[in-house]
Amino acid sequence: MKLTSLVLFSVLLTTATQADARPRPSGFGGKSFEANKTFGIGLELGDFAGITGKYFLSNGSNALQFGFGGYNGYYRDYYGFSLYLDYLWHPVSLTSAPAFELPLFVGVGGRFWDFEDRRDRVFDDGYAFGIRVPVGVAFDFNNVPIDIFVQLVPTFNFFSHYRDDFGFWFDFSIGIRYFFN
Repeated sequence: MKLTSLVLFSVLLTTATQADARPRPSGFGGKSFEANKTFGIGLELGDFAGITGKYFLSNGSNALQFGFGGYNGYYRDYYGFSLYLDYLWHPVSLTSAPAFELPLFVGVGGRFWDFEDRRDRVFDDGYAFGIRVPVGVAFDFNNVPIDIFVQLVPTFNFFSHYRDDFGFWFDFSIGIRYFFN
């Protein structure tokens, strides 16, 4: 899965037309954030590993973030396919430099997760619907159409066809996205 994602991302980067980031509105450092990009797609690694995308809405400070791929069970023995969609707010840019903005983002969203629990050599299948609350920062570059993000995602999971009914934990991921416009 990781190799397939890496190959897909490499093909997208090499075949994509040249895109430039638009000039950013004035007002930097501790002030409101407004994106100079619209739609990007890339790779996300961590508890969740797969394809990630982000679409900034018309006001430039709110966005939809999505992802699909595998849940890898780095510190839990859960493996499977996951799909998520989040609504993000970028309330403030924590710092600003000529090369990048550092917006803080918070959000709320949902996920579907079809998994296999491999703990204690007992293979138990199930699926979960989760409520996600992503919190993170993005290195949003001013002059190139790329952002790099780090996020911590508290997730409330509601299980079905599984021994537990509810679970709560923190997922962590990092990622990079290339913006096409």
